[in-house]
Amino acid sequence: MAARVRRIEPGEGPRLRDVRLRALGDTPSAFASSLGLEATRPPTAWDEDALVRSEGWTAATFIVEDDGTWLGLVGAYRRADRTGVVELVSMWVDPVARRDGLGARLAAEVLEWAEAGGAQRVELWVATGNERAMSLYRRLGFASASDRQALPSDPCRDEVRMFLSLAPGDA
Repeated sequence: MAARVRRIEPGEGPRLRDVRLRALGDTPSAFASSLGLEATRPPTAWDEDALVRSEGWTAATFIVEDDGTWLGLVGAYRRADRTGVVELVSMWVDPVARRDGLGARLAAEVLEWAEAGGAQRVELWVATGNERAMSLYRRLGFASASDRQALPSDPCRDEVRMFLSLAPGDA
């Protein structure tokens, strides 16, 4: 597979919507949002997301594509309330491309973006029971924190915070 990972570009709102809805339909229990909620967002919201996340250091979306087909995505944003922390969000790889290392490549792109922008730490939430995702994050160097919370899309389930320190001595 000759897939490449790249940052989203302005004007790709419709494609962002399509891949996000595919992700929510495939693994609804892995995300804080829901297919029903995201499907009602107007096209202008998706266009704005693509534009805002295409450049700068506030937020980013990275996609993985092969021969024009989007096979996955991951988002990241800087925490306004905690300087130096980037939140990794909404990682998903299409089932046809899983186990090809694309999740690791997407996460690595976020880590590179975070570090280049001066972040000292990357954090994420992962649903308990999602062992494949937890295993991937552990292989990338993330550790589990003691923080737990109800999964916003399904309060009957919970999720755990994981983190990776980018700065020496930060824990």
